[in-house]
Amino acid sequence: MFGLGTEELVLILIIVLVLFGASRLPQLAKGLGQSVRELRKGFTGDPNIETDDKENKKQQENPEKKA
Repeated sequence: MFGLGTEELVLILIIVLVLFGASRLPQLAKGLGQSVRELRKGFTGDPNIETDDKENKKQQENPEKKA
């Protein structure tokens, strides 16, 4: 993985933790995950890739109520 070993990954994690703080890490991870999901959706053009849109979740729960 890009020639990074365990020690380098731990060092990067510590630097990120110091820069952003522990309370902000979950928000950063969520944003990164959403970005990767949107990027994958854009490359494949597959509309079936799940997104975190509230409307999509509501439509999946109540398919008879389409907007």
